[in-house]
Amino acid sequence: MSRSALDHLLRKRGHCRLPVPVKPESEHKPFKAYKQGYAHVDVKYLPQMQGEDQRRYVFVAINRATRWVFIAIKQHKTAASAKAFLAVVRRAAFFKIRTILTDHGKEFTDRLFGSRSLQPTGGHEFDRLCQTLEIEHRRTKPKTPQTNGMVERFNGRLSQVLRSHHVNSAEDLDKTLHRFVWLCNHHLPQKALGHEAPVQALKN
Repeated sequence: MSRSALDHLLRKRGHCRLPVPVKPESEHKPFKAYKQGYAHVDVKYLPQMQGEDQRRYVFVAINRATRWVFIAIKQHKTAASAKAFLAVVRRAAFFKIRTILTDHGKEFTDRLFGSRSLQPTGGHEFDRLCQTLEIEHRRTKPKTPQTNGMVERFNGRLSQVLRSHHVNSAEDLDKTLHRFVWLCNHHLPQKALGHEAPVQALKN
């Protein structure tokens, strides 16, 4: 019997459709709803450009409620750089930052990575600034980068931008990244925000 004849016979007897497979539930759970002022913070290496003697870093902060993004490019990945970044984010944000979530990088905490027993002392420069600004500093669990997945995914998008754009200098790189962040904040609608851009969500 030919395939077409077999298909005709099956359709005639009501067997013309295959069962629809049940899709497994997504492994990625939606973020818990938080009030305005919860920010994810992380650091990403930047490619070393011609004429530079070392790599630079981009500090990234994302507001969990509206996906508003702020970045700053630093020469060093230190506690001083993290403090300066937090200070400028606080001035630039359209809301009061109440809580931030970081990993266990030395620029953010003195809790040694991989040590479950050691707790942060509170004496780290970044922690002291958070206390002064009345900001709760939360840290991800060791070896669980998905806890800070919102900013990790954005870092991945920055990597895609750098791969798809040809930049000739550090200045070109800076302009490209800041232009992309401006586009994300003002013009790219977010499904989680009802298809609004972050700045519009902030205004609402």
